[in-house]
Amino acid sequence: MPEPQVTPNETVNLSAQELAERVRDRMHENDYATRALSIAIVEVGPGTSRARMTVRRDMLNGFAICHGGLITTLADTAFAYACNAHNEVTVASGLSVDFLAPANEGDVLDAECHEQSARGRTGIYDVAVSNQRGERVALFRGRSYRLRGKAVVDVHDDTNK
Repeated sequence: MPEPQVTPNETVNLSAQELAERVRDRMHENDYATRALSIAIVEVGPGTSRARMTVRRDMLNGFAICHGGLITTLADTAFAYACNAHNEVTVASGLSVDFLAPANEGDVLDAECHEQSARGRTGIYDVAVSNQRGERVALFRGRSYRLRGKAVVDVHDDTNK
């Protein structure tokens, strides 16, 4: 008899939070960019995440402030973990970012992401990047696209624990 088809969101006794944590762990295994930049995924939940990065000397541009591309990478990382937390492989389809203040060497930046809308195969996520003093450094909006029928983790495979 053929195996029943299982959708990516069909879970086996997992809460939405537990599923988001498993997705985070699986994604992080192969997330070389995040690890190279020492970005920590400090929180994750269904449609939410928080990523943290300390600005290092090798992240500074010619004006001795954090390169905007690296702030964007931090925000994009939070976006990726939030939109994949539902256990459907989701990719970015676009983004915009506004820089509000510079980040300096030694600053600890937190990128907090929240799902604004997820309908059908598309979603909108907002990320606020703040420094250790709670000052906003950047605002990021990401647009996502879910790939049909592709799970990040196989919830039926005990090796994903």
